[in-house]
Amino acid sequence: MQGGAYVEPTKRTLAAFLREWLPSIAASVRPSTWTAYRILAEVHIIPGLGTVALQRLSAAHLNALYADLLATGRRNGRGGLSARTVQLCHVVVHKALGDAVKWQILSRNVADSATAPRPQTREPKVWTADDLRAFLAHVEGDRLYGAYLLAATTGMRRGEVLGARWCDVAPARLSVIQTLISVGGATSFSTPKTAKGRRSVALDSTTVAALRAHRVRQLEERMALGLGAPSADGLVFADIGGGPLQPKGLSDHFARLVKGAGVPRLTLHGLRHTHATLCLASGVHPKVVSERLGHSTISVTLDLYSHTVPGLEEAAAEKVAALVFGGVMN
Repeated sequence: MQGGAYVEPTKRTLAAFLREWLPSIAASVRPSTWTAYRILAEVHIIPGLGTVALQRLSAAHLNALYADLLATGRRNGRGGLSARTVQLCHVVVHKALGDAVKWQILSRNVADSATAPRPQTREPKVWTADDLRAFLAHVEGDRLYGAYLLAATTGMRRGEVLGARWCDVAPARLSVIQTLISVGGATSFSTPKTAKGRRSVALDSTTVAALRAHRVRQLEERMALGLGAPSADGLVFADIGGGPLQPKGLSDHFARLVKGAGVPRLTLHGLRHTHATLCLASGVHPKVVSERLGHSTISVTLDLYSHTVPGLEEAAAEKVAALVFGGVMN
């Protein structure tokens, strides 16, 4: 009897259950998500609570684990884990125990009563328009210039850029249909995480011209190797043989270029943040920005970026006042 509902008694430990549970969800989550769950379970959760009997696990056990991970959770012994990582541990435990309830191994999910740390919201680091202009001018002759320009002018994610095919590119639009992911160094193609992630983004004339120039260069490379023209479903950004690029390799290459350009330090994902903030600062409607980024809701966009654009509220106040009072205002 547990929590008023009868469940079959078991001496199964949390470790044993997690190791049974992980294979059972492998087909229902993305490979990268499953790998993250496995690492969090094996590296942080099981070492701390693995020997506890599943049916004796309590919210107090979980709270103690989270506190310990925050204080001393790093494997190298140099302090604690970030609040975000500990929160992800809670996500794994909560999901696993929720399935244990569904499978009638537990009568209730004790993780509902545990308190996971809340990560502090950080303002995304972005470039100004001048910074972006200087970087793009510096890398214009680079083989992957088009990839960085595309990320900067559309807000596409790294995997979306690397998953783009020529058949996805229309004269002035690009359809985001697949994404390239990397798990344990092995790349594979997947679909966007959400329905909103599968989208069509408008391309400006400069980006369209850069993609055309990139295709010409790609054709020249392949012809020089005797490989022939790339197929319609070939990757826009690929290695010389047409195979997918390593996502980490693209990020590392970008970091080297940033250093050489003499602009503020920024990650490749920062180009996505930069696109969003420049759109909002230019007066683009947040709904449009949200759709370009593939966010699930407009509130995600506003929560992430509205505070990074100084003067938005002041500008709104002045516009409304001008509409109401017109020429009366000084």
